[in-house]
Amino acid sequence: MLKDKFVMNKRLGVSIFSEIGELEGVILHKPGQELQNMTPETAERALYSDILNLSVASNEYSQLNEVLNKLTNTYQVNDLLANVVNNEKIKQNLIDKICINENILDIKEYLLDLPDEELARQLIEGVKMKKNNLTKFLKKERYTLQPLHNFFFTRDASVAIRNNVLISRMASKVREREAIIMEAIFDYSQEFSTKTINPINSKECVPELSIEGGDVLVVRDDILLIGIGGRTTSYGVDFILTKLKELKQKSRHIIIQELPLSPESFIHLDMVFTFLDVDKCMVYEPLILKPNKYQTVHIKIDNGEVTSIEQVENIPTILKKLGIDLKPIYCGGQKDSWIQEREQWHSGANFFAVAPGKVIGYGRNIYTVEEMSNNGFEIIKAKDILKNKVDLSKYDKYMICLEGSELPRGGGGARCMTMPFRRKSVDW
Repeated sequence: MLKDKFVMNKRLGVSIFSEIGELEGVILHKPGQELQNMTPETAERALYSDILNLSVASNEYSQLNEVLNKLTNTYQVNDLLANVVNNEKIKQNLIDKICINENILDIKEYLLDLPDEELARQLIEGVKMKKNNLTKFLKKERYTLQPLHNFFFTRDASVAIRNNVLISRMASKVREREAIIMEAIFDYSQEFSTKTINPINSKECVPELSIEGGDVLVVRDDILLIGIGGRTTSYGVDFILTKLKELKQKSRHIIIQELPLSPESFIHLDMVFTFLDVDKCMVYEPLILKPNKYQTVHIKIDNGEVTSIEQVENIPTILKKLGIDLKPIYCGGQKDSWIQEREQWHSGANFFAVAPGKVIGYGRNIYTVEEMSNNGFEIIKAKDILKNKVDLSKYDKYMICLEGSELPRGGGGARCMTMPFRRKSVDW
């Protein structure tokens, strides 16, 4: 949906210089039949611990989608992809890349013959296998082109950093097509003006290199915060480091937070740390603030050279030294570590800012919500906004509470399900 504040058909420049600047554009993907196309047998391969109910998940996602429609410019992956493949040459190249990458050249002509919108749908929801020979008949697979069960987590496959878009090198092959699609959208869509940077095209790309958007937080023009763990490796950070060195700019910083490899709720940094305001952040205390074996590392770059790399106490401490003084708000509250653990599991720390002090999260995490209220955030139900019972312009700080019983079981929250590409600047 394109709002009146932008001129129709005018390409929008990518501009992300913070996590909290007023949101001017975001890419979403409402979950479709790709979720329904998952079985208990295929769930683990799809990186899920359970299957989701599409009708419930879709209704819950609609709250996020419709709230953002009221607040900013929203774009759906399906629509963007359908517009991109309207160009025959781009369509051919994209299908070639996907078919080669997934070794499914036998359906190339089938894909080429599909109408644009249908092609976009099947590239996401999957292509059922035609059992037209013995080998295929004997296979247990239902799909030749597997459904992209995770694509509603649009955060992961690409990352807007300043005026460019980093295309993720996904940790799992089952998600590689998401990155291929997002690269095509940013390279060829008539909606955006930007430059994409893809690790697989660089000499630094090694098999161990992976980086996903849930691990990358743009703090300020000169500061990146990156988690390393099961999805993003040190090689992924080193790729970004190389790119920053090439700019030969003064005083650039990368802050690294090591993450546990298990449980799965620690999949990305934004599951344990997110920005809420110019002076507040959401933290999962046991990992971010308490002493533990997971290092926080500060890398400083000046004029194209790494001038220091050292372990520091924690994220808030080093950010304060760099001029950003944040008060931590605790996921799950401060009273009971078991409650903290439970609410972190259900994405209690995973907040998405639509402006400084104005954020979206799950209402189910009641102790986290109580902490937000105690720290000056007005608690507003998403459904009340959609029924026009609330005027958001009357509040300086608020938390919009999404209903979530099914979506949290997918392993992500509001930040995971949004790919912002444009924000206003922040007065730090």
